[in-house]
Amino acid sequence: MDKKKILFLFLYPLCEAPNQRFRAENYLPELEGSKYRYDINSFMDEQTWHILYTKNNKFRKVVKIFNSYIKRLFFILINIKQYEYVFIMREAAPLGPPIFEWIIAKVFQKKIIYDFDDAIWIENKNQNIVFRILKSYWKVRIICKWSYKVVCGNQYLADYALKYNVNVVLIPTCVDTQDIHNKVKNQLTEKIVIGWTGSHSTMAYLDIFIPIYKKLLLQYANIELVIISNRAPVLNEKSIKFIKWNEQSEIEDLLKINIGIMPLTFDAWSEGKCGFKLIQYLSLGIPAVASPVGVNKIIIDQNNNGFLCTTQEEWYSALTYLINNEVLRIDMGKRGRTKMQQEYCIHVYKEKFKQLFN
Repeated sequence: MDKKKILFLFLYPLCEAPNQRFRAENYLPELEGSKYRYDINSFMDEQTWHILYTKNNKFRKVVKIFNSYIKRLFFILINIKQYEYVFIMREAAPLGPPIFEWIIAKVFQKKIIYDFDDAIWIENKNQNIVFRILKSYWKVRIICKWSYKVVCGNQYLADYALKYNVNVVLIPTCVDTQDIHNKVKNQLTEKIVIGWTGSHSTMAYLDIFIPIYKKLLLQYANIELVIISNRAPVLNEKSIKFIKWNEQSEIEDLLKINIGIMPLTFDAWSEGKCGFKLIQYLSLGIPAVASPVGVNKIIIDQNNNGFLCTTQEEWYSALTYLINNEVLRIDMGKRGRTKMQQEYCIHVYKEKFKQLFN
């Protein structure tokens, strides 16, 4: 039997971007068999990725990104004929119109599997107008139209995709609760650590939480806020500890947390979030407190595996309750982990992922 040949077009190097790792990379071992053959092509190499978010090196950034466009173009033109399916995460290139997608779908008539886990069609009004034009937010609906199937991380995103494509598949962002997220937090600790994990691009949401944390500090001497990210936050509180994200130590770093948080603003962009922070916390037996926005309302079962809080008073009350009650933290953590094993584990969705290529 001929193998199904799949090309994964990623933006980032392997093992670097969370959405790429958990929405696609973790499923790749499932494709390693007699039925499939796949190759990977990343838009950015390691060097480009590491200088991209530095403040300096503007000229080098431009040169590196330009080179990445040229390399991707030649790779597609030379190699695309051999593949039946092309899996694209978010976009084939970070800026500009969907030229690569057009070449793949219209010129070579390949089947695009298009995956996104954010409301990436919404313009960021904080960006300057030149960058917004270059970003070409409108291309999301075009790529949806050209795609064989569209994969979305939650129903809000799926509802958008369904306007342009009838073949929409909902696969939440999942973890491997058997082999990776397979430990449980020990809640019998003297210090109570409130934790947040995420990329620097979502760190602005912490502004919602800091006033609440300052109020908690007035009452508790044994609490600490830990932030796990690829970039240090600009915060002045002495009791905030920064841990630089590292794939090798990711689980052990998360297990330092007693209570996970996910504050969000109430807007369309936040509605598109896939709640991955909560999925990571709960999978490790860590209860969570979150804003009742989007999929958070599905992941968190109120008073069962965590709390959904809108006002600062609700946040303060929920966190105080958890800080004071280690038995509650243990019980909520257990219930949260059970739910993640049943509903947000890659082993639950691996067959659905493989069916994308049918």
